[in-house]
Amino acid sequence: MKPIGYWLNRADQALTRHMNGMLEEFGLTRLSWQVLNVVQDAPNATGAHDAAQRARGVTDGEVLSMLAANAGTPALTAAIEAVLTGGWAARPAPGRLAITPEGAERLARVAERVGAFRDLSMTGISPDEYRTAVSVLERMTANLEPARAPHPPA
Repeated sequence: MKPIGYWLNRADQALTRHMNGMLEEFGLTRLSWQVLNVVQDAPNATGAHDAAQRARGVTDGEVLSMLAANAGTPALTAAIEAVLTGGWAARPAPGRLAITPEGAERLARVAERVGAFRDLSMTGISPDEYRTAVSVLERMTANLEPARAPHPPA
C-alpha cells in the first residue's frame, strides 16, 4: 500500500486536472473558481450573507488569507486578476472584490457543472466514507500544524 502522502498528492492533482478541464470552457481554473466562491460567499461582520454585503465585496487580503492553503500569493493574485479581466468580479472600491451581476449569472451555470464534477469524483464513495476521510485528514493536519502542536510539558 502506498503512503497517504502519495494518495493526497495524486488526489489533488486529479481534482485540479479534471476541474481545470471542465472549467476551461468558462475561462476559469480550479483556483479562480475558488476565488469566486470566496468573493460570492463572503459574510459581513455579523455573518449575514445579504445582497448589500456581496455588493461591498471582500478585500484581496481576505481572499489571500482564506485560500492560503490552496496556493501561494502569486498564483492567487493571478487568479484574482483573471476573474476581474473575465468580468466575473469587479472592484467596488480599491482593494475590494465583488461578483458582477453577469458573473453571478455565469456562476449559476458553472455551479451545475461543478455539481456533476463532484458527483463523478464521489462515485463509489458513501457520504459516511467521505466524512470519515475528511475527519481523518483534519485531525492529521491538526496534529502536524505548528500552531496546533501540543506544547511539551515544563
